[in-house]
Amino acid sequence: MSLRYTLKTSITGLKTHKSRSILTILGIVIGITSIILVMSLGQGAQNLILGQIQNIGPKIISVIPGRQPKGPTDIFSMFADSLKQKDLEALNNKGNVPHADKIMPIVFGSQSLAYGSDTYRANLFGVTDFFAELYDMYPDRGRIFDDDEVKSYANVVVIGSKIEEQLFTNGEDALNQKIKIKGMNFKVVGILPKKGQFSFLNFDEAAIIPYTTAQQYIFGIKYFNRLVIQTDSEKNVNATAEDIKITLRNSHNITDPSKDDFFIETQAEAMQTVGTITSVLTLFLTAIAAISLLVGGVGIMNIMLVSVTERTREIGLRKALGATEKNILFQFLLEAVILTALGGIIGIILGALFSFLISLILTKVLSLSWAFTFPVEGALLGLGVAALIGLVFGIYPARKAAAKDPIEALRYE
Repeated sequence: MSLRYTLKTSITGLKTHKSRSILTILGIVIGITSIILVMSLGQGAQNLILGQIQNIGPKIISVIPGRQPKGPTDIFSMFADSLKQKDLEALNNKGNVPHADKIMPIVFGSQSLAYGSDTYRANLFGVTDFFAELYDMYPDRGRIFDDDEVKSYANVVVIGSKIEEQLFTNGEDALNQKIKIKGMNFKVVGILPKKGQFSFLNFDEAAIIPYTTAQQYIFGIKYFNRLVIQTDSEKNVNATAEDIKITLRNSHNITDPSKDDFFIETQAEAMQTVGTITSVLTLFLTAIAAISLLVGGVGIMNIMLVSVTERTREIGLRKALGATEKNILFQFLLEAVILTALGGIIGIILGALFSFLISLILTKVLSLSWAFTFPVEGALLGLGVAALIGLVFGIYPARKAAAKDPIEALRYE
């Protein structure tokens, strides 16, 4: 019996029982759709974050308090209080870090902002005027506070566009108005343009004040959550990172590098870390989604077994007309592979469609620079796995069909 005839027979058998065929491939469709969706969104998120980190510039070095996390249990060490004013002064000394161009301390937390009877809980950042240059986030209206205001602990604030919308509900211009933060009046000197999410930050919901004011009056702390350092040249990044380590170890009286209570991260290292995290997370979620393929395979085997029972007379008739066990085996096996391959194709189309729609929503609604990414390797892998599942889980029903006795099959009611 030719392959062409067997293929035609298999397709005819599937068309005859359309409802059963659709139910058979449902698990495969869901599994492949999930895999394509997870891989596409994972790649999109990775591209977005890496692009934003890259935009900050290669000359930036971050100093983070606490030990460098080497596992999930170490994450809390990042909230240590090891970076103090004496460290900032030591790093500002050109004799210690000659290639440091600008240094910005950062403190942050969540605080309620109020204007009249309206309140809004925002992410509050204490920084210097270098913040605007670092993130290319200059006020759309008004100005950023200057160095004199940082040194004088000034009560000035730059707010995000959403904060203005939430606090000034009557349409009043927020510029030069006074809002309350922790019971203190702060003059609004600038309003940031609407930008949406930037990496892990949403500047539309952020309030920016001098770090000195944040330390003294808002958070009541004597340490920094971060130190951001810009080098005078990209080629001096590694040398500057080493100078920072030596300076902070001397400041903290650390002689054993394994006892460091801080760690340093360049932009290249940050990109590598983020890339690793997003890749592992995507792989983990893809593995979870792939479980549905196994469930779909079991479903295919069960329904194919039912199909074999229902088509017993057909099998007996074909054998009586000269079909061999090999012909029957190949027909039912081909049906299983066709079903799973069809499910794989539908799943790829649906996964790509849903990924595109989500990317469009994230771009239009959340104002993210989210580019749609179609995971070609995921599609090929999904299609291959789907066909393999059809082959593996179709063997047992196909063997049962091929092993039926033709006389007994013809007598079957």
